[in-house]
Amino acid sequence: MQELWAQRADAAEGAVLSRHVRRLWGLPGTALAVVAWPPVRRERAFLKWHYWWQAHLLDCAVDAASREPTSKRRRRLAKIARAHRIRNITGWTNNYYDDMAWLGLALERTQRLHSVGHRTAIQTIEMELFDAWSPDAGGGIPWRRGDDFFNAPANGPASILLARTGRSWRAQAMADWMDSALKDPKSGLIFDGIRTGSVLDRAIFSYCQGVVLGVETELAIRLDESRHRERVHDLVAAVEARLCRDLVIVGGGGGDGGLFDGILARYLAFVATSLPGDSDEDQAARTLAAAIVLASAESAWENRLEVEDYPLFGAAWESEARLPGPSHSVATSRGGTVRSSVVPERDLSVQLGGWMLMEAAYTVSAAGFR
Repeated sequence: MQELWAQRADAAEGAVLSRHVRRLWGLPGTALAVVAWPPVRRERAFLKWHYWWQAHLLDCAVDAASREPTSKRRRRLAKIARAHRIRNITGWTNNYYDDMAWLGLALERTQRLHSVGHRTAIQTIEMELFDAWSPDAGGGIPWRRGDDFFNAPANGPASILLARTGRSWRAQAMADWMDSALKDPKSGLIFDGIRTGSVLDRAIFSYCQGVVLGVETELAIRLDESRHRERVHDLVAAVEARLCRDLVIVGGGGGDGGLFDGILARYLAFVATSLPGDSDEDQAARTLAAAIVLASAESAWENRLEVEDYPLFGAAWESEARLPGPSHSVATSRGGTVRSSVVPERDLSVQLGGWMLMEAAYTVSAAGFR
């Protein structure tokens, strides 16, 4: 099984590299992903590039380099990071704390796992996130600078990064805030966010569950406090009960949503391979998390299209993928989010989500899960 998932992850990597990844503006030593396939001119010219999608391109490239280290993959990590910095124009940061947190996580993994140094960039992002903590305003950290919306998509990845850079006390405070302010007492799932004045946005997104699983597992590793393991137990069970059908993560979409289920799969794999503890509940959570990843990956693979010898993944892993064409309407940005193309399989985010899922399946199979 490990070899099978390695082959599928290889194919997913090859699909994104062949269809999407190009030099940025023809500059040597750069690699960035065109945000759609087939692309229109403004996309080929990187006029649209979507900061946080590219952060996940780097994270997926880290996965591939960890699965099978090669000098070419290691060089690609440096090229993607360099292109990100150049295309962002003003530096490593922007106005969105969730964007910055995703890039910080990818850069930290690049440095820790593959010795591709980004110390200054990581420290810059880390301090932006650390200083954004706003308990007096009702947070949490806000979604973006100057906003009164405090959400899981910002606090989740930010707290994982802060835990990994040695600020576990702040990561724990953020995890405790999400548990108290954003958890739905009925379903056990995490709401999207809350505005000043305790106005909840009750939307349930799969990636909100993923990032909370990530930080609670990270804290369970680092701190001898049982509440973090217990929260993982409960949330994995809630994900299986509410967001899956026959263990397959259901739903999905394009635009920004193309990444949501892949992020959940990434952190379910982290639970499966890294959650500490020897209790029956610990083992059950690890086993269930792995089973969701493997069932979702099998379904996504079975429902893919094969286009020029590479997979094209569907926006919803339980449904057959659709082939996009150049005449289909393209993804649009509105209010700080990217809306789906008419055929969501066109969006880079959807294909990155599929790649992320294949790498997650490889990770849990390599750990001995079947």
